Amino acid sequence: MAGIYIHIPFCKQACTYCNFHFSTSLKNKKRVLDAIIKEIENFVVPQNTIINTIYFGGGTPSILESVELDLIFRALSKFNISPSAEITLEANPDDITPINLNLWHKAGVNRLSVGVQSFQDEELRFMNRAHGSREALESIKEINDSPIHNFSVDIIYGSQFLSDENLKANLEILIKQKVPHISCYALTVESKTALHHLIQQRKVVDVDPEKQSRQFLLIMSELKKAGYNHYEISNFSLPGKESRHNRSYWQGLPYFGFGPAAHSYNGSDIRSWNVANNIEYAKSLEDNSHVQTKEILTDVQQMNEMIMISLRTSEGLNASVFKSKFGEKKFHELQKNIQKHLGRNHVVAKENHYILTEEGNLFADGIAADLFLVK
Repeated sequence: MAGIYIHIPFCKQACTYCNFHFSTSLKNKKRVLDAIIKEIENFVVPQNTIINTIYFGGGTPSILESVELDLIFRALSKFNISPSAEITLEANPDDITPINLNLWHKAGVNRLSVGVQSFQDEELRFMNRAHGSREALESIKEINDSPIHNFSVDIIYGSQFLSDENLKANLEILIKQKVPHISCYALTVESKTALHHLIQQRKVVDVDPEKQSRQFLLIMSELKKAGYNHYEISNFSLPGKESRHNRSYWQGLPYFGFGPAAHSYNGSDIRSWNVANNIEYAKSLEDNSHVQTKEILTDVQQMNEMIMISLRTSEGLNASVFKSKFGEKKFHELQKNIQKHLGRNHVVAKENHYILTEEGNLFADGIAADLFLVK
């Protein structure tokens, strides 16, 4: 089993908080898309590889014309794609129309990930989103009436302009609209973003960690009451509607990345990635000089990665798998390090798994870092 990730590095405008690789200029769109297609065509598919998930990320993949999306799918036909593959397209509410929904479905898309972020106009303006609250709500209604029935909505919490009441109102809309999957992300201040500069210039106050923790607890409580399964730190789904593609990342399965800044992983010890520059990326494919940067993961890196990604999930860290892969000595070291977190009720041991508690979810990154092995 393997997945495919395709990075479409174009957006209509830059959100204040975003540090992903993208360009707001469409001048080189055709050149970059031609390069992505060539990269796919040049890729040597490992024997017996079945593709179970395809994910169009970005950027804003919904900015693609239907003919451009069709050309990428045509290039992907070289892979053995499972008939039941999950094929996700990230989309912004302002791109969602009945016509586009039908075109995406016809091309092969069967799942959407919608960047709503909020249903509050003041907050959307602060984020410099290209849509308003009315468009956000209308986009969900249009999806519910479309042939694409599986979709996810992203929301952001903990921003300077989001009250607890407005967060609860955002959640109530999602629950009322029966959104199958909800991803909730704390607003983070990344360097070199517009938000970072605004905070440095004291034009906007910094994020409040206590407020973010309080709002995360509110999210967990409200979505649990509404029947959502909290299957990963940031992700909640109705039964059977988990993101298969993202879940494959947390399970350490292999994936192939295409496009500028896209990463690949062989499922074991090799990670590679493309240059995060549209022109350099396109030129390298045009010149047949395309080379990815590669990293060979040490045993320690593999151990720490397993700890980090496993603890993010509701299944937790499988002690038997860890011991089998890395040995008795390393397992005993892990057991010793985890005792204080068990004592604080941030982690529980259940059926040979170490699982974060609801309170432990607030400290997930810190707990994982504390459990990392150094040699």
